[in-house]
Amino acid sequence: MKNLLIIYPHWHPANLAGVHRPRLIGNFLPEFDWHPIILTVKEEFFEETPDLDFKKTFRDHFEVHRVKAFPLGKIRIFGDIGIRSFWQLYKGAKKIIADNKIDFIWIPVPSYYPALIGRLLYSKYKIPYGIDYIDPWVRDMKNYPSSGIRQRLALGIARILEPIAVKKASLISGVAKAYYQDVLDRNDKASKKINVAMPYGFDPNDHDIKLDIATPWNNEKDVVPYIYAGAFLPNSVSFFNKFFATIKRFRDTNQWNDNIRLYFIGTGLYPGKTIQELANDYGLSDVVIEKRDRLPFLNILYYLGQAQGVLAIGSPSPHYTASKIFQSILSKRPVFAFFHKESSVVDILRECNVDQFLMIYDENESDKDLDAKLESVLGCYFLKEVKWNVKIECLEKYSARASAKTLVGGLNKVLGNGNI
Repeated sequence: MKNLLIIYPHWHPANLAGVHRPRLIGNFLPEFDWHPIILTVKEEFFEETPDLDFKKTFRDHFEVHRVKAFPLGKIRIFGDIGIRSFWQLYKGAKKIIADNKIDFIWIPVPSYYPALIGRLLYSKYKIPYGIDYIDPWVRDMKNYPSSGIRQRLALGIARILEPIAVKKASLISGVAKAYYQDVLDRNDKASKKINVAMPYGFDPNDHDIKLDIATPWNNEKDVVPYIYAGAFLPNSVSFFNKFFATIKRFRDTNQWNDNIRLYFIGTGLYPGKTIQELANDYGLSDVVIEKRDRLPFLNILYYLGQAQGVLAIGSPSPHYTASKIFQSILSKRPVFAFFHKESSVVDILRECNVDQFLMIYDENESDKDLDAKLESVLGCYFLKEVKWNVKIECLEKYSARASAKTLVGGLNKVLGNGNI
C-alpha cells in the first residue's frame, strides 16, 4: 500500500464538521491500496466538548499521530488550532516522514494555515502534496454583511498566504469544484494542476450504530417534530426570513397545526441574529426551538430518523453544497430543502427521487414569485399528507467510498501510475 499522510488538526473526540472529511475518505482508502496516516493534535488542546461515541464511526485501520499545541492562555489571541499547532504539526510531519515512506500529503482546510506545511515539506523533501477545500479560503465578503474587522483581517491574510500554499501543490481537491474554482482562476499555475471534486459523501455503517437516548422532544406531549440539524450560515438569513414569513401566513389564516414544533439543533455560534430571534420577529416563539450547542454526531442521526420531517435550508450562494443532505436523505424522513438552483444538492435530490419538497432559489425571480412558490411547497410539506419514497441506491455515487475512489484517482495520476 501507498502511504497518505493526512494533516488535520482536529480528530475524534472533536465532532466538528471538518473532521468528517478525512474520516469519511480515510474509512475507505485501504480498499484502493492507500494507507491513511493521520497527523493531528492531542485532544486536551481542543476547545470542543468531546463526543466519545464519535470514535465508533472511525475504522480501525487509521494510523494516528498526535502532537501538542500552544494553549489558549488567559487572553484568547489565537483561537485557531491550525495556528496554535502549526510548528508542532510541522515537526510531527518531519518525524513521520523520517520513519515512513510517504507517497503523498493531503491537507483538508479549514483550518487553512496547515496548508502552508505542505509547501514547507515539499521544499525540504519534494513529497507531493494536495490541498482539499472543505470551504473556500478567500471568500467573497459581500455574502457576509455582518463581518467585522477580524474577518476582514483574515481575508487580507488569506489573499497573501493562499498563493504561497497553492504554488507547489500537485493536487487541488474540494467538496465541489465551485469551492476551489476561484483558486484555479486566481493562480495561473494552479489552473494547470490536477484537480478533483468529491462530496463528503456518507458511510452507511454510521446508520447501523445504535444508541439508547432521548430526543429533544421526548417530554413534549402530542408534538409533531421537524428538525434542522447543523450549523447556521449567516448568509442564509434571507432564506430563513422567507421560511418564517410563510409559516406566519399559515398561522394567520388558521391553516397551521399548533402541535408542530421546529427544532434547530447544533446551529453553533455565529454573528447577527439567532434563528430563535428571527423566529420571534414573526411571532413564532412557541413554534421554533433553537439549541445552539453542538451535539454528538450519532445523536443527530438518531434524531433525524425519529422526526416527522427534516429541514435542509441552504444559502443564496450557488456553490454551497450541504454535506448534511446525505444524512437527511438517509434518515428516510421527508426532506424540505431550500437551495440555489446551481447547488449540487438540487441534482442529488432529483436523482434520489426526493425533490418533492425542493424549493429552488433563482436570483432572477421576483420576491413575489419566490414567496408564492415557497408557500406552495411548504403547504404541501406541512399541511398535507406526505408520501415519501427514497431511491437510496441512487446515492451510491455520492458515497464516501466513491469520493475516496475519486481522490485516489487524482493521487495516482499525480504519481504517474493511474488515471482519474
